[in-house]
Amino acid sequence: MQANDNIESITGNPRKAINRLAFPTIFSLLLMFLNNLIDSFWVSGINSNALAALGFISPLYLVIIGLGIGVGAGANSLISRYVGAHRIGDANNAVIHSIILTVIVSIIVLMIGIFFLDDLVIFLGAGGVSTYCLSYGQIIFLLNIVFLAPNAIAGIFRAEGDAARATNPLMLAAILNMILDPIMIYGLGLGIFGAGLATVMASFLGFLVMFYWIFVKRDTFFEFSFSNYKRKLEIYKEILVVSLPASTEEIIFALVAIILNYLIITTAGVGEVAAFTIAWRFITIAFIPCMAIGIATITVSGIAYGAQNWENFNETIKYSTFLSLAITLAICAMFFVFAYPLCEFFNFQAGNPALVHRSAEILQLLVFYNCFISFGATAAYTYQGVGSGFKSLGLTVMRELVLSMAFAYLMGITLGMGVFGVYLGAIIGMNLGSFIGFAFIWIFNMKFKKRVGNAN
Repeated sequence: MQANDNIESITGNPRKAINRLAFPTIFSLLLMFLNNLIDSFWVSGINSNALAALGFISPLYLVIIGLGIGVGAGANSLISRYVGAHRIGDANNAVIHSIILTVIVSIIVLMIGIFFLDDLVIFLGAGGVSTYCLSYGQIIFLLNIVFLAPNAIAGIFRAEGDAARATNPLMLAAILNMILDPIMIYGLGLGIFGAGLATVMASFLGFLVMFYWIFVKRDTFFEFSFSNYKRKLEIYKEILVVSLPASTEEIIFALVAIILNYLIITTAGVGEVAAFTIAWRFITIAFIPCMAIGIATITVSGIAYGAQNWENFNETIKYSTFLSLAITLAICAMFFVFAYPLCEFFNFQAGNPALVHRSAEILQLLVFYNCFISFGATAAYTYQGVGSGFKSLGLTVMRELVLSMAFAYLMGITLGMGVFGVYLGAIIGMNLGSFIGFAFIWIFNMKFKKRVGNAN
């Protein structure tokens, strides 16, 4: 009965559906990304090189998380469209296709970790702190399945409207990581390797909770049974059309951090990277509402699109944009006002007031990076919801790589404005790209309205 209630809750009023899915997701993602802050907090007590290493290796960790989120987004999009079209049998089949894809992706990541992690660390410019990077990164790559599977399965749970099961295991993992970090790093004397081990152990325990619901309790709406599996290349294609671009979008976000690290080193030196790493953690948190509401938008827009319901589709776009904009602006304002005490939080052992002061200055500038990102995020996630993953990817590439990084290079390097120009250029490019992206999805929305009207 509860599962049926979940389905009914996401096929009705779009505002209620988005609220039901988004707010638990915001909380879970806040805790997940807080893991990065907690890791930085405890690792900063080792030394500044360890903290800088975490700044270099974290983008790779986020890539792995992004791959899981990407597969979950592809499954969410396709399954939601099947639900909207009342094709539950096909939805169950798509669930198993998604699990198989997750395993395949995990094997690929494992091979990269075994054979190419050393080269990736050098490529990132972290040669001076490579030992720290490998100590943290090796266990993350080797046991990547504990990050991929929970995020992919969470996407399936969201497609059936079960926000609690999509988010609670991820929240549990984040809380456990906070507890295990100091024990592993200092209590057992494992250093930065302990931070990586704590992250893996916590995520694995969260995954066990999902495993219990699916294979022991067996009370999910969709059936995770291979008896439902009927191999269809079209289903793999439909999932990949969204999951590959969605994963790439997370990779792009990591690439932005990598490129900014390079530009910062070029204009201000390695010392600036440590301060930027602290500030960038908060900027990542400020993006979480857009991400969470966007993930909810995939489900709600996909159902409306599958049902050919333009009124709900139109309401989804407008409400998700307004909601994410309001929350993002509130968070950015809070970070701007409390930048110094927030960054002081990272000075618990390092005794480096200069690092705190500089990271607070960067944070107060970079809060403007996220001001209007909700417009671009709504566009990207709505395209994922309707199955147009590569259009979503195109908007993200334009916004974050082409415009944001191009302006950062232009103002920081070409115009000689130094590291300030790097930050300012990134801000200008990001906000410009966000408005352009929203214009594209609104044009799509009007075309959808016309098509539905003609069909009726």
